[in-house]
Amino acid sequence: MHTPAPLVRRAAAELIGTASLVAIVVGSGIQAAKLSQDVGVQLLANSLASAIGLGLLIVLFGPLSGAHLNPVVTLADWWARRRAGNGPRAMEAATYVGAQLAGAVLGALLAEAMFGRAKVAWSTQERIGERLLLGEVVATAGLVLLIYGLARIGRPQLVPVAVAGYIAAAIWFTSSGSFANPAATVGRAFTDSFTGISPASLPGFVLAQLAGGLIGLGLAAVLFGPSWGDDAAEPSA
Repeated sequence: MHTPAPLVRRAAAELIGTASLVAIVVGSGIQAAKLSQDVGVQLLANSLASAIGLGLLIVLFGPLSGAHLNPVVTLADWWARRRAGNGPRAMEAATYVGAQLAGAVLGALLAEAMFGRAKVAWSTQERIGERLLLGEVVATAGLVLLIYGLARIGRPQLVPVAVAGYIAAAIWFTSSGSFANPAATVGRAFTDSFTGISPASLPGFVLAQLAGGLIGLGLAAVLFGPSWGDDAAEPSA
């Protein structure tokens, strides 16, 4: 049986991995806006960089921490496998979430610093409205369903490519642009670029993401059964 790395190393992996992810998302958005005035080109460049970066981070950090890089994935893992006893304990889940939140803020500030922008600049991008919140529910539910579906059918090795592809698509097909990650959402409040989100928009987005995570778990249970025993692979995202 695989022996997990010490919690401090796993938490460090989640912090560094989430910081890297947000730096990729924000940095590629800033660069795209500098190189093109076409919003479609900006979004295309940002979505490709974000998806490729996410896939690579999952490959790198997956064997160490599971490469959750997302509080919804961590909380879903804890909730789904709490009775089987093979998932993260509550303290481990809380440590992961704390590391992800801290990493997301650091990643946004790093991206801003790399491009010589203000080190702390709250986003002014308001993202408010029922259609945007619905988009976040859909994006997050699909992400959780994909991750757990692959784990349940015994194909966790496809997660890096599948999740990267899903995120690239969801950025385009959801009204919200598929944040689908509470930590990254908080981090993106620290950048006043087109990838940002205003602090006032955070509560709605985070609640929508948590709701989407629950729906994704419910769909996974309906499609693949409710049991999460020792044979279930640890999800990565």
